[in-house]
Amino acid sequence: MSAVTSADGTRIGFETSGSGPAVILVDGAMTHRGFGPSGDLAAALSDAFTVYRYDRRGRGESGDTAPYEPRREVEDLAALLQAAGGSAALVGVSSGAVLAADAADALPGVTKLALYEPPFIVDGTHAPRPEAFLPEMEALVAAGDTGGAVKKFLRSVGMPGFAVTIMSVLPPFRKMRATAPTLPYDLRVLGDTGRGQPLDASRWARIKAPALVMDGGKSPQYMRNAAAALSAALPDARYRTLPGQTHIVKASVLAPAVKEFL
Repeated sequence: MSAVTSADGTRIGFETSGSGPAVILVDGAMTHRGFGPSGDLAAALSDAFTVYRYDRRGRGESGDTAPYEPRREVEDLAALLQAAGGSAALVGVSSGAVLAADAADALPGVTKLALYEPPFIVDGTHAPRPEAFLPEMEALVAAGDTGGAVKKFLRSVGMPGFAVTIMSVLPPFRKMRATAPTLPYDLRVLGDTGRGQPLDASRWARIKAPALVMDGGKSPQYMRNAAAALSAALPDARYRTLPGQTHIVKASVLAPAVKEFL
């Protein structure tokens, strides 16, 4: 493992694999190098690219510095871009797709963007995210109720109550609880994109990098609509559906699409 120091002094842990042009993987909620799908994706891409996997702040072997602001995570990616030689493509999944797009809007050196299913709610195909959701999540975290925070998050993304109950007694739940303090971070990265309203394209108006925005053919319609909306909002983007995939996309399907685009 290696590490970079972000602008606010936070240590960000990362590792590299493969050789070729640099690609930085940006994880979604509750995942990091030690828990989540990025390992399989890195392995599938490393025959053609130098793949950078990092722990977003507050997770895994990365540090954290209060108070949190989404721009701090953009600064983390700025430090990683420097470690990669000054330029890299970004591959973001779920909330990581939103963070990657925000970084491309703010930073030089992002060569391309490959984004999978940003979790927006842009129309009436899904109930809007309640305004109280973020403060309630922050209150659970502040009270030390990390299990309650994870359960609330899982229910919010559509997991049935009985499935949440079963999940809470399985071994992965412990790792989810460890990352629960960063759930409000992901919500802050998403901003006001859960209102059931069209996206504000001005948020990403300065992006110069070409982008590919993807969704899964078996994902909920609101997720697919969100991906299409982001594709339309970005200055230079194409939209692609990966047949048979859901929000939990398989690396064996995602990697070839990313390779072809990059």
